[in-house]
Parts: sequence; C-alpha cells; structure tokens
Amino acid sequence: MRRMTVRLTEYARGGGCACKIPPDELEDIVAGLPAAGTDGSAAELLVGPVGGDDAAVVRTGAGAFVSTTDFFTPVVDDAREWGAIAAANALSDVYAMGGEPVVALNLLAWPRGVLPFELATEVLRGGAEIAAVAGCHIGGGHSVDDAEPKYGLAVTGLVDPERMLRNDTARPGLPLSLTKPLGIGVLNTRHKRTGERFEQAVAAMTALNRDAARAAVAAGARCATDVTGFGLLGHLHKMMRASGTAAVLDPSAVPYLDGARQAVREDHVSGGTRRNLDWVRPHLDAGGAAEEDVLLLADAQTSGGLLVVGEVPGAPVIGHVFERPDPAAPTITLR
Repeated sequence: MRRMTVRLTEYARGGGCACKIPPDELEDIVAGLPAAGTDGSAAELLVGPVGGDDAAVVRTGAGAFVSTTDFFTPVVDDAREWGAIAAANALSDVYAMGGEPVVALNLLAWPRGVLPFELATEVLRGGAEIAAVAGCHIGGGHSVDDAEPKYGLAVTGLVDPERMLRNDTARPGLPLSLTKPLGIGVLNTRHKRTGERFEQAVAAMTALNRDAARAAVAAGARCATDVTGFGLLGHLHKMMRASGTAAVLDPSAVPYLDGARQAVREDHVSGGTRRNLDWVRPHLDAGGAAEEDVLLLADAQTSGGLLVVGEVPGAPVIGHVFERPDPAAPTITLR
C-alpha cells in the first residue's frame, strides 16, 4: 500500500540538497568569522571550517569524534522515503571523513495545521530505519513549527585520526573514484514537476556510503568528500582548491542514472545546479565538452556518493589529480 497521501514536494520551494545556499554566497557569509577553536579547550580540533570539509573532527585522548548536521526540504513525495533519504544524507558526512556514526538527533521543522502529523511520524520512521541499518542510535532531537517541512540529523561518530579522510590531502598522480552515479538532481526535479517516480534515484539516495568509505580507508585513501548539493564539479573544485592541486576529469567515464540525460534534455535542471555551474566556471576548462555533460557534472545531488582520491574497488575511475602550476590555473579540466 502506498503511504503517500499528499505531494510533499509541493510544500517546498527547493528540494533536497538543491535548496542549499549557493557556495559563493555561503563563503561570503562565513568569511571573516573568528577562527575555530579556543585556548584552553579540553579537546584538539583536527578538522574545522577552514577547508570546507564534510564534518568537524575533535581529538580526545587516543581517538577522535566526528560531528556533523544536515537537513533539507522534501526531495520526494513519500514521507518515509524522504526521511530515509535525509538520514542517509546526514550520515554520509561521517562516512566521508572515514568515520562510523554512533548517535544522531532528529531535526524536524513542520507546518502545524497544514500537513498532518501522521506524515511527520512517517518521516521520523524512515530516518530511524536508515539509522538502524547504519547501527546508529537515534537519541531524540528537536522540532519547530515552520512554514516549510524540513528534516535531517545531527550526527556524532568515531574516527581514527591516523586513517581519516579529508578534502585537503589530495596528492598529484592519484586517480579519482566516484562511488555512486550522478543524475539524482535532474530526476528529483522531474519528480517534483511531474509526479513521476524514479525508483533508481530513490535507491541511490537511500544507499549508505558506509561500505564505500570502509573500502576507501582500507585501500589507503586519505582524501575524499561526498557529492551533494554543490554537484561533482563544485565538490571537486573545493577539494582541489583546499589541496593546492588540479584535476583532469573524463566526462565519458562518469556513471549516470538511467533517465538522467533525458531529464536534462527536457530542461529538468534545478536553479541550484545552474548556480553551481556559475560558481565553478571561472575555475573550469571545459574544453569541447557538451553543455549537457557540463550540466550533469554540476547537477545538485542529494545523498550522492563519495568522490575519493585513490582507487576504490568496484568504483569507476573518472579522472586523476595533477599539480596545479599556479593559483590562477583551472582546478578542473575536462578531457
């Protein structure tokens, strides 16, 4: 029996990670804020906001805690699926650091008197089911009355600081691997506009990045990020910029979900994807790549895969890292 009784995506201006504040505007917001960390802290901040990593990491004693939060508006119409997708997306930030989630807190914004609370229960149920698969406790949370429904998690996990993944440790000569296909964003936009269901997109979004992260760490990788709202190009640019390196990307090697190209051809491209591309273009040498390919590479993903510097068993190699000759050179070249 279908659980959906209303179209949740109609209650949100954006959807999923495509509703993020654009990267250039976000960087302007946080520019000039005080440096993270304070003298006399009981713990050592290993990873903070400077490099734009996926989560914070704090060393205490022999180990380290990894902490993150993520939430967004409905990306699909089914309440339980939305909850599951949002939870998988939040947990992904811990996996992107090479960590294991331990405990999470629900973050719920709900329009009282507009949407029934039964749907809110289904959202929380979907999140709890994914957290259980991850072996992560749900320890409560916080809720507010809001005009738009929003859901996500604040997650705390554990990570070995000597085997941690971060986005500023890319080294020239290493390959780039991608652990999930792209195209989630354009299929979600088509779903929001037409009501069509795309099971392949739901399956990708609810799949945990746990096994990919474990495989990357076991293979000796030390640099990774997850591909979410800023698209593959946006997240790759941030990684290369933070590492002082550059990447050559082969668009023909990048995997895509069935139907993604057709969705682009029918112009189911979100505003978030176009803003991603506007931000990255000054740092991109697109060569002769078709605009369709470039848009797909900038597609705002929700609960996307891991982008790993190194080879991950079973994941395609989509490019390589090179030295950047000078800071003004492109961080990404398409070939």
